[in-house]
Amino acid sequence: MSITIELPPELEQKLSTEASQLNLSLSDYILRILLSEEIVNNLPKTGAELVNYWQNQGVINSCPDITDSQAQARYLRHQAETRVQV
Repeated sequence: MSITIELPPELEQKLSTEASQLNLSLSDYILRILLSEEIVNNLPKTGAELVNYWQNQGVINSCPDITDSQAQARYLRHQAETRVQV
């Protein structure tokens, strides 16, 4: 489907600049913006929906080598707290 719209010059310039910073064409960037609204409107609303979303995205169980998540979290926290600032 093709739609033609007239944009104010300032808005066109702003969108063109943002698109070029992402190495996207203006039409691809505008499509990305329009699709992001659909994603935002369909965010998980409950904990169960969020877990289901994470499972579908492959986030849950993405690191099968971590057998004890709480121990891993403690280790990461300790690493962050004791790191040397350069």
